Amino acid sequence: MSNLNDYEPVIGLEVHIELSTRSKVFCACPTTFGAPPNTQVCPVCMGLPGALPTLNRKAVEYAVRAGLALHCEIERYSAFDRKNYFYPDLPKAYQITQFDRPLCRRGWLEIETDAGKKRVGITRIHIEEDAGKLIHDGARGTLIDCNRCGVPLIEIVSEPDLRSAAETQAYLRALRAAILYTGVSDCRMNEGSMRCDVNLSVRRKGETGLGERTEMKNLNSFRFAAKAVDYEFRRQVETLESGGEIRRQTRRFDPATGKTYPMREKEDAEDYRYFPEPDLPPVILREEEIEAIRASLPEGPAARKARLAARFSLPERDAALIAGDKAAADWYEAAAEKTAYQRLAANLLIGELFRLSPSEEFSCPVPPEAMAALCDLLGAGEINSPTAKKLLGRMVRDGIDPVKTVREENLAQIRDQAALEREIRRAAAERPKCVSDFKNGKTAAAKTIVGAVMKNTGGRADSAILAELTERILRSPEII
Repeated sequence: MSNLNDYEPVIGLEVHIELSTRSKVFCACPTTFGAPPNTQVCPVCMGLPGALPTLNRKAVEYAVRAGLALHCEIERYSAFDRKNYFYPDLPKAYQITQFDRPLCRRGWLEIETDAGKKRVGITRIHIEEDAGKLIHDGARGTLIDCNRCGVPLIEIVSEPDLRSAAETQAYLRALRAAILYTGVSDCRMNEGSMRCDVNLSVRRKGETGLGERTEMKNLNSFRFAAKAVDYEFRRQVETLESGGEIRRQTRRFDPATGKTYPMREKEDAEDYRYFPEPDLPPVILREEEIEAIRASLPEGPAARKARLAARFSLPERDAALIAGDKAAADWYEAAAEKTAYQRLAANLLIGELFRLSPSEEFSCPVPPEAMAALCDLLGAGEINSPTAKKLLGRMVRDGIDPVKTVREENLAQIRDQAALEREIRRAAAERPKCVSDFKNGKTAAAKTIVGAVMKNTGGRADSAILAELTERILRSPEII
């Protein structure tokens, strides 16, 4: 039996991010997601003879913005190359990319896990064009949609600095947050505008060399990336422990089985026969152009975390969780501006709405004004926490108005001590053993009485008043 604790994975990521330009990188075709198949194509992106590419200036600007956000050095001179390979979704049989002269180099990204903070190196960021998409149809066979051909991408290549599934997931989340704040991509993993290739090898702990690696292609979920790392690490260790060898392969991850499967032997650079793209001049950037882009960068995740923590008196961890998703941070700030109970808004966002959000990308149908109204009700003591959570779930599902619902359904918190005392005495009379246990020193028995009152009042009793009254009544001599 292999001992996983004797080994560590060595992980590097290649993340492809689709840039949100209105047109493709080398032609004027639109980039609208979800358009009917093969309706956003032209001779250039289809690679027809005689068609010449023209570089999209906005794609270069967006790539520089991403590079600056990731602390990269921006190259004043970069160039394009042809990466040759035949595949059905690549009509011209080569991809225009950047090989030995990428636009950005030597950056870094800070991540945080339960083990602490860590800086992950960014080797390079380069511009390239996307390929098309194969659609496997059981009745009609394999179909090709070329709409995505020529859509501008940046590929962000990390150093092999990651050592676990948790670090992999933290890196992807931090990277997505950093890119979202720049505005250069929507990073919608479910739509393919952020995709990840995981390169993984294993070695015994304490060693410094690198083992043979495999590459897991096109992972479009943080969770799937983490599961793929866990499985592939275990598979490689078991292979080595049983006397086998790791083959350099491209593999795919199957979410249904949680396993990786070989697709093909991994290509080397020479297999692609790179050569300079003859139809595109080099990209030459002036210092003032780079500095103008740097000056235009908006607030990033780290700065926003610090501002949220200071402005709304949030714990650092809560501020980090909120700032880590730009949509969530925008939504939270809009809600927090309209209530005096900003901490409650943060707690409900982190504890409830993140859980209720249907995907890894935050989306919330509840208007910030409605959340502020709910926090006002809870903060003022008009409702208690269980009621607030139930109301929030209904607000997400049905769009209810919390103030109107509390009034119409009589959900206000019961704080009247006389009313609560009657309920406590009734619950105690029905549970003489709990009373006896309490008087014999088993103070936890009071929780049973509290629970019964909560049930009888539909969860509307003020928990603090109820707990204090229950103990006082159970200690009184008339309760036997």
